[in-house]
Amino acid sequence: MQRIDSPSFFIGKGDDELISFGSGQPDLAPPKEVYEILPTYRAFKYGLVQGQENLRAALAAQYPNATAESFVITNGASEALDLSLRALFEPGAKVFLPRPYYYSYPHNVRLAHLEPKFYELENGKINFETFSAGVKDCKAVIINSPGNPTGTVQDLDVLKKIEKLCDELGIWIISDEVYKDLIYERENYLIEGKKVLTLNSFSKTFAMCGFRVGYVYARDEEFLRQVIEIKTHTSMNTNILGQEMAFEATKVPHRYVEQQVKIWHERRDLIYKKLKELDLDLWKPEGAFYVFPKMRNPNRVVNDLYHKYKMIVYDGTWFGDPERVRFSYALDVEKIEEGMRRLKQYLGKEYKAD
Repeated sequence: MQRIDSPSFFIGKGDDELISFGSGQPDLAPPKEVYEILPTYRAFKYGLVQGQENLRAALAAQYPNATAESFVITNGASEALDLSLRALFEPGAKVFLPRPYYYSYPHNVRLAHLEPKFYELENGKINFETFSAGVKDCKAVIINSPGNPTGTVQDLDVLKKIEKLCDELGIWIISDEVYKDLIYERENYLIEGKKVLTLNSFSKTFAMCGFRVGYVYARDEEFLRQVIEIKTHTSMNTNILGQEMAFEATKVPHRYVEQQVKIWHERRDLIYKKLKELDLDLWKPEGAFYVFPKMRNPNRVVNDLYHKYKMIVYDGTWFGDPERVRFSYALDVEKIEEGMRRLKQYLGKEYKAD
């Protein structure tokens, strides 16, 4: 029986019996409009490294005072983060990360030859005093709101203070906003400034994870030139068919997103209620599609649930919190209820006996 010590074990796994609370991959369908171009699409040559002009122009219309030149289209938000960190490299530079964090952040920072520095979230929220005390020797910070794995949305006043402080100190803000449209409590707040990099993708809002279309938006033209130069020698252009399908997604009426958020909201309420009924300690998510309950020995929980109960959950240790387990509720209500039934059985047997 193979021991599970990394999320890589789970990515892409699935069958009829498996209940996956693992990957942050929407089970909802992309808008039908993105497929309607397929019968007539015939482009096959290299595309622009910066990204196709029509998609960049459509994105510019969504951001204040932006132009098509303010964007680089990337292979998902993951490449946007990788390229951004590489472009910010200087020897000994530090990047300020929240803990818990999205599991790739520290690896991305180290692979860019930068040094991660951590501060602790409090119930998934940034304490501004803690943040301001530790940020001064850093070149950049990463802000993730709504957050993965926490599901929390950072308070408006805190985001505005961080925006102001980093501007005064000349610190770059990398704002990971891949869940910006999946908020239940309020509208998203766009962090702005000359040294702000906004990362996003079509994966979560439009359920287009496998298309791998994301972007970095910035006002600093020299920074974007560096990103384009790095991308020229690594992945070159992002998939042009995926970009054309993403362009079609930008034209979809907003009611598509509203309908998706309504479904996520209902699922959030269901899984939160079920986990509370099982006496698990967790906070109520305000966005994204994750819950992060406390559970002792999370790696054993992950292994037991997979090998004995055909369930996937993620070890909080991968996210920097060895006292929690992450559940994604990106699956239908019937599967959530069956997963909670299996979890209750596990809690009453192996977990109780541990």
